[in-house]
Amino acid sequence: MKTCGIEIKGSEAIIAIAALDNQALSHIPLATKKIALEDDDEAANVKTFAAQVNTFVRENGITRIAIKKRSKKGEFAGGPTTFKIEGVFQLLEGCEVTLLSPQTINAQNKKHDFALPATLNKYQHEAFKTACSALVKK
Repeated sequence: MKTCGIEIKGSEAIIAIAALDNQALSHIPLATKKIALEDDDEAANVKTFAAQVNTFVRENGITRIAIKKRSKKGEFAGGPTTFKIEGVFQLLEGCEVTLLSPQTINAQNKKHDFALPATLNKYQHEAFKTACSALVKK
C-alpha cells in the first residue's frame, strides 16, 4: 500500500510517497518532488496547477493522499494560497484525501521512529513523515 504525503509551504505542495510492505516503510522516489502554484490571483494559474496535480496523481497511480494540516488562525496560520492548494487536492476524483495534524504526525513518528531515507531531499522530510503517519495509522 502506498500513500502520497504532502506538506504545503507558501505556494508549493511538497511531495513524498511512502509504501508499507510487511510492516516496513519505504520511500518511492519520483521525478516530481514539488508542484508550485504561481500567482494564485489568476484563475488560469489555479486551473493549470489543478491540471498538473491531476496529471501527477493519475500518472503515478496515487489513490491515497495525506496532507499535513496547517493552522487556520494564530501565529503559525497558513496563508490563503495554502488553503487553495489543499482544496485542489481535496477535489481530486478517485482519491482518498486525509488531513493529519502536526501533533498526530509527531506522535506517530515518536511511536514508530520513521527512518528518513537518503533518497529524500531535506525539504521532503515532513511530507514523508505525513505519508508514513497515514500508513501506520490505518
